[in-house]
Amino acid sequence: MEFLINNIAPIMFGGLIVFLLMGFPVAFSLGACGLFFGFVGIELGLLPEALMQALPLRIFGIMQNDTLLAIPFFTLMGLILERSGMAEDLLDTIGQLFGPLRGGLAFAVIFVGALLAATTGVVAASVISMGLISLPIMLRYGYDRRVASGVIAASGTLAQIIPPSLVLIILADQLGRSVGEMYKGAFIPGFALTALYVGYVVLLTFIRPAWVPALPPEARTIREDNGKSGLRSLLILTIVSTAVALYLGQHYAQVVSWFKGEEVLTVATDETIVVSLCVGVTLAFVMALINKATRLGLLSRMAERVTFVLIPPLLLIFLVLGTIFLGVATPTEGGAMGAMGALIMAMSRGRLSIKLLKQALTATTKLSSFVVFILVGSTVFSLVFQGVDGGKWVEHLLTSVPGGQVGFLIVVNLLIFFLAFFLDFFELSFIVVPLLAPVAEKMGIDLIWFGVLLGVNMQTSFMHPPFGFALFFLRSVAPAKAYTDKLTKKLIQPVTTMQIYWGAVPFVIIQIIMVGLIIAFPGIVSSGLDKKEVFDLDKVRIEMEASMPDSIGQENPFDGTPDAATGPAPAESIDTPPAEDDPLKALQESMKKK
Repeated sequence: MEFLINNIAPIMFGGLIVFLLMGFPVAFSLGACGLFFGFVGIELGLLPEALMQALPLRIFGIMQNDTLLAIPFFTLMGLILERSGMAEDLLDTIGQLFGPLRGGLAFAVIFVGALLAATTGVVAASVISMGLISLPIMLRYGYDRRVASGVIAASGTLAQIIPPSLVLIILADQLGRSVGEMYKGAFIPGFALTALYVGYVVLLTFIRPAWVPALPPEARTIREDNGKSGLRSLLILTIVSTAVALYLGQHYAQVVSWFKGEEVLTVATDETIVVSLCVGVTLAFVMALINKATRLGLLSRMAERVTFVLIPPLLLIFLVLGTIFLGVATPTEGGAMGAMGALIMAMSRGRLSIKLLKQALTATTKLSSFVVFILVGSTVFSLVFQGVDGGKWVEHLLTSVPGGQVGFLIVVNLLIFFLAFFLDFFELSFIVVPLLAPVAEKMGIDLIWFGVLLGVNMQTSFMHPPFGFALFFLRSVAPAKAYTDKLTKKLIQPVTTMQIYWGAVPFVIIQIIMVGLIIAFPGIVSSGLDKKEVFDLDKVRIEMEASMPDSIGQENPFDGTPDAATGPAPAESIDTPPAEDDPLKALQESMKKK
């Protein structure tokens, strides 16, 4: 019995692992484990009975959490965009654009994966969409099955780290930090990871060119009547809109000064970037609309197609993320605007129907309920775990790791990496992160940076063979049997499960490299965050002392001595307030106490 009393925290954690390995649903495993050990702790005298009375208040606190409202909004936005055909149009258009390049289809999948991540935030939607649309085309034109499946699965998981990621919302909630700050911190790492994926495909084009062939000329369908590609006008349109965006960015302070009617010397960098990019893409879209309406023929078919397919989702990204970064909207409000924008986009394309809306709302309700049930279960578990001093046990366990902060980060990331073989990101966020966050904060680690680091690491949970969910999603839509291609009439061999697994391995390694880069170069995350102003109270006091010359006939409020020229002030002077009512005197006393 004494052993149980002294070691109830590790026994409780081990009991949870046993529950999970037995295959019970995570939410109910967490709740059952918490309640069981809560009653055991009360019987052993380790916990007061009043502790369990706090559970209803904790659960009502979950229901009143406004931050969690962003999850159904962003989920609904992503599902509507995915089911309205946006992914299909993007992949077709970008595939035609990059098709002449070796590895062009793989580049298109990565690019569209990043764009879908920034609009949908849902991994399943991205992987399934690209698997259904891109995989048959890549197989048709001779892509290696491992490369094709790996690129699709990895690009789909970008939705986990590129804002507006659902994972970052959950991590911000569990770490007690702002979702907007988490988004800003993850912005650069997300696109740096995208660049690493592109670099891997570029490397393959040199060492294994047969694995990533270019599209044959007959497959390039978007052409002019004279047979030209039409890329020149697209390049000119890109240069013009980019030049306008750069010019606006350099003179944005003057524009703000003119708009406000008063001189503004500096403007926040994120505001400058968001507004400049928004103006640039809007200009390109308006020019394409004018060209189409007036039939001037200044833009090629490729330029018009790319503009009309690519720019609406880009504007939606600026609407959602831009307003969050600028502080105009909270993440919840940004998600609501994004969902409304997705409905408008689907309606404008003539693809919004009652059936589509019903499917999207049903899937959103299921995912939101799934998250809330896990959160309720994790709340029960964490309340009891903290009550039996589980936090101190975890803290002692991790702070005793040699190597200080670096040793702690290495151990934590190895733990997350291996747990990701068996748990998905929701379970890791609700079970493990609340145990790690207090220790990280006590060791002086910024929790925004820590959350982004864990988010990149948790991304591997989707790619781990054999339990990676992205691999399961791709397996569900990849051809399991040989079939005859409708266009080429060739027999296409199936994609095996082992090919999908081996295709994921290089991208898991790339994700691990990204984790190492964030640890080695913390500025990758922190450079995107707002700089915190730090005030030195000693300097403030000195400036106040220098700015308060002694008045003739009055006491100096900072040293309490009479003016030397006139002697003591009259005791009953109405110009000198009593010490207890004098705010300057109170400030002086409080500073002396410090």
